[in-house]
Amino acid sequence: MMMKRVLLLSLVAAGCGALAALAYAWHGEIAPVSPPPAGAFESAQIERGAALALIGDCRTCHTAPGGTTFAGGLAMPTPFGTIYSTNITPDPETGIGRWPLAAFVRAMREGVDREGRHLYPAFPYDHFSLTTDADLAALYAFLMTRAPVVATAPANQLPFPINIRLVLAGWKLLFLHPEPFANDPARDAAWNRGRYLVEGLAHCGACHTPRNLMGAEIRSRAFAGGVAEGWTAYPLSAQSPARVPWTKAALAQYLREGWQADHGVALGPMGPVTENLAEAPAQDIEAMADYLASLGTPASKTAMPKAPAPDASGQRPQSAGWQAVAMALPADAGAGRRVFAAACAACHQAGRPLPLGGVDIALSTALAAETPQNLLNLILRGVPAADGVAAPVMPPFAAMDDTALTALLDYLRRDIAARPAWPDLAAAITAARHAAAPQTNVNPAKGAP
Repeated sequence: MMMKRVLLLSLVAAGCGALAALAYAWHGEIAPVSPPPAGAFESAQIERGAALALIGDCRTCHTAPGGTTFAGGLAMPTPFGTIYSTNITPDPETGIGRWPLAAFVRAMREGVDREGRHLYPAFPYDHFSLTTDADLAALYAFLMTRAPVVATAPANQLPFPINIRLVLAGWKLLFLHPEPFANDPARDAAWNRGRYLVEGLAHCGACHTPRNLMGAEIRSRAFAGGVAEGWTAYPLSAQSPARVPWTKAALAQYLREGWQADHGVALGPMGPVTENLAEAPAQDIEAMADYLASLGTPASKTAMPKAPAPDASGQRPQSAGWQAVAMALPADAGAGRRVFAAACAACHQAGRPLPLGGVDIALSTALAAETPQNLLNLILRGVPAADGVAAPVMPPFAAMDDTALTALLDYLRRDIAARPAWPDLAAAITAARHAAAPQTNVNPAKGAP
């Protein structure tokens, strides 16, 4: 009798636990509405929503190659499978045209769509949850006044049980703890504005913070660096490998223009981010730079050729001493030096300031990083010319064979960066060549309506 009672009580407890879990996981549908007319929103609110959408990088993720802006369908590879972005135009059938504001707010803050389905955290609602009511209303006004597009995203390619959306409730229980954004009273308005944008809509930590085995950001290591789409997202904290400290002015230029003389060019997934920020309000970019500069990114303490001071225009000329560095090379670095002289020196040793000349390699963060991932991506893919703006450009060197590439990387790492050689370059080169195949997850729609 006692065993039967214990078993019965255990079953009842398990059943109650299952019901409680289901109640937590279950979200009801929010009733659809007729698409609101464009005249329902004030022009100032729409304009502010447009600026916020740029800071949130919305058009990058919600635009497929060759597709219409915001119509979704972009393939987003993750460690768990491929997720496709959704249509966020106001089309009533395939987009969000029938979503009331309450449904939009729920999606942004809780990761649940109008119909009550959990959204995958590739949509970074763990950051968007910080957004204020007024800003969410402005974003909603902007999206609801775009041209509706009929477009259905492909089905996500995820394995069991991740393909069951109710499983996401457990992930949220562990890792999603939204709280309203609170200003730091010890800081000024610009810094607080920058923190609000960086940690919220701009979701910088989504790439620049390491993740655990379940794909959640490790909050105790915020901004300590991560990986995004085959690129290293460098630490924005004191762990930064930058050879020159990031200043507010340098960060503001980098975010607005996509390059900065002491730190190089925004490539990979950071490229579209800076394309969007180039059109965002200047005061918001300045605020973001203010906050990011405060995170503490000291220059690398590793010995390196001394960089000359910037000139009156703020440009830092190419560092002196290249010949002395070359003369000091060990004998076994001769092959790398020859490759550099043949393929790189004409730009990187020409003495021309950016954007017409090459980045001063002695200052390159890519050479000082823990892995050669970004440097390989840069060499193999190059830096394409930007349309209509003065920016650095570099041809791709994918045709360079592995022997020459290995020698070049070894020379750059050991003799220019003065760092220990990277291990297992052969594997890194193979992986980089595979990743440098034609990409499908790029943003082709900059400037599209």
